[in-house]
Amino acid sequence: MEAWPSDPLSLERQVCYGLSIASRGVIAAYKPFLDPLGLTHPQYLVMVGLWQHGTLTVKDLGALLSLNSGTLSPLLKRLETTGLVTRQRSAADERQVTVALTERGTLLRERAIGVQKEVEKRLGLTQDELARLQAVLTRVSQAVAAPARVD
Repeated sequence: MEAWPSDPLSLERQVCYGLSIASRGVIAAYKPFLDPLGLTHPQYLVMVGLWQHGTLTVKDLGALLSLNSGTLSPLLKRLETTGLVTRQRSAADERQVTVALTERGTLLRERAIGVQKEVEKRLGLTQDELARLQAVLTRVSQAVAAPARVD
């Protein structure tokens, strides 16, 4: 492991730099596996959320994926256009819209089942390393979502 740079403004000390480079690379690693499914990376995350949790409100799906409605709505519209999901207004509360998988969307799960394994192979990390990475990323996400502390 390389020594931590002494200059506080070196690129290597900037958390945003490391996360930005890694994020772009990891998302690019998904592309060759998502293209045959007809999904972009954000659409894939929506589908994974629905495969895991079933029918959700747009609000709950947005919270699950940390996406605002301005970002999520076009994703859902495209997925609905391709026949993978349906959106339906609640009869009890017209402000609520539920998102459900269609039969085609449910069946796509079988084709997508190997995507994560292929990406894991591409990254060359062990299961333990991936679990530790995910734990650290979860802590970072929770920290940035929490109100800023003033010391």
